[in-house]
Amino acid sequence: MSRNHALASLTEPSAEPVLAPQPVHSSPSGPVRSIVLVGMPGAGKSSIGRRLAGRLGLPFKDADTEIEAAAGLPITEIFARYGEPHFRDGERRVIARLLAGPPLVLATGGGAFADAETRAAVRASGALSVWLRVPLASLLRRVAGREHRPMFLNADPREVLERLIAARHPLFAEADITVDCTDEPPEITTRRVADAIAAHREPAWLRVGLGERAYDIVAGEGLLARAGALIGPVLPTRRVVVVSDAEVAKLHLPALRRGLEAAGFTVMAEHLVPPGEATKCFAVAQGAIETMLAAGADRRTAVVALGGGVVGDLAGFCAAIALRGLPFVQVPTTLLAQVDSSVGGKTGINLSLGKNLVGAFHQPRIVLADTSTLGTLPPRELRAGWAEVAKHGLIAGEEFWAWCEEAGPRAVRGDPEALAHAVLESCRLKAAVVAADEREESEEGGRALLNLGHTFGHALEAESGYGGALLHGEAVAVGLGLAASLSARLGHCSQEWPGRVISHLQAVGLPARIGDLPRSYSARLLLGRMRNDKKARDGAMRFVLFKGPGACFTAGGVPPEQVERLLLDEGCAP
Repeated sequence: MSRNHALASLTEPSAEPVLAPQPVHSSPSGPVRSIVLVGMPGAGKSSIGRRLAGRLGLPFKDADTEIEAAAGLPITEIFARYGEPHFRDGERRVIARLLAGPPLVLATGGGAFADAETRAAVRASGALSVWLRVPLASLLRRVAGREHRPMFLNADPREVLERLIAARHPLFAEADITVDCTDEPPEITTRRVADAIAAHREPAWLRVGLGERAYDIVAGEGLLARAGALIGPVLPTRRVVVVSDAEVAKLHLPALRRGLEAAGFTVMAEHLVPPGEATKCFAVAQGAIETMLAAGADRRTAVVALGGGVVGDLAGFCAAIALRGLPFVQVPTTLLAQVDSSVGGKTGINLSLGKNLVGAFHQPRIVLADTSTLGTLPPRELRAGWAEVAKHGLIAGEEFWAWCEEAGPRAVRGDPEALAHAVLESCRLKAAVVAADEREESEEGGRALLNLGHTFGHALEAESGYGGALLHGEAVAVGLGLAASLSARLGHCSQEWPGRVISHLQAVGLPARIGDLPRSYSARLLLGRMRNDKKARDGAMRFVLFKGPGACFTAGGVPPEQVERLLLDEGCAP
């Protein structure tokens, strides 16, 4: 085969799609993944890669060596004859071919992972990518004498490296793991890389299937540090405005900012709002939008919501209406937001007449649920979030509901494994429901089922004035107890279910009956609120009721006197 023909075999379109996901091979101790080392020229990918392969018992390959062997030409000559685009295409095919085989450690060329299609091919292969991040001073010493490499021909190495760092570091940040390398012996660096691989815990990815508006929910620990790398591929530019509340910002905004900047993002503005449900109003929304526009936001600038359900609803609403629509990213930091409000694209603000009466469907581009942020929640906020998990248990079926009953007390004490499972399973349920009925248009069931307990809950919130005396999750918990009691009174479920639901909610420290709340309510005023609820039709109340876990349904035509009798029996004033 001639050299020209060998090169053509690399650059001509392949018969098989490069991006087809590949299987992850398994061993008795668990799945074995290929390791792809990425980084700048001089990062030590080959020397570390050989040592790492020996340590892990895997074969080692160097992508540049494989390319030269396949083409029968040194890389310098490939660049000179055919140009960089042809080289990158061939490089991508070689990397995809190697990763399609048995697990290995692969060292890539300095520009490989900077190519978007190559990054996508690495991700699709199931390989674990590791960025060896080396400071400029060390790189300069290491590239001395590499004048034969194409990028250094007749050029100042410092200028070349500075230019490449500016262009490539934001893209290398998309690697699964980053290891900062120093001038220590390579054996020590290899050990640190191996330790980082062993400690890595892959986040869960769930797809919300909405056609052109489909997006991923990513759930796991440490996502704030990788925020820019995770959201970069789904946004039109790397310019964002962050909306958060003053309390969350103290805890998590610095980590988010570092995660964004590491991937080359420009944070054009940070707009902080007061915490609490009262923040969801026209005046606060106007202030947020004016901050965005004054900072120079255009229709390609993304709005990043960092916080709980209030911030997500408010920021999403602002993104929906500013400039007739801006890209939007949800970074929920509360249990309630991670399991419920951040997924599905419902955004909105409140009126004095009721909750979420002004809003829009505006789907996020991605949801990053960093479960490590749950460790900073006050106990009351964590308990309030559990109400939505319990709601999902009743909607999903007996298995998840039974798990909620067993694991709930551990979760509200902060058990990381229980909380992670609650987030993952809740998101799995909500993603499926939203994909099937995005705009809650199904006549029966569908997305409306996610409002279980909310008709009562929203009325209680509105009557409480949104001042923080009653949290949304606490109102939903009482609403779940009332929905179970109404279901039993109407003959839809056995009499054991109200007691079982109420007992579970009280066991995790939530109010489950109106009598558990610190103030009294009027049955007449609550009924008026429910008639104004956005789910009402022609002034008639609608409820989500259930026959048992996994058997929820929407119901109109519930006799108002039955609802009033229930409220009075629960201790409401007339």
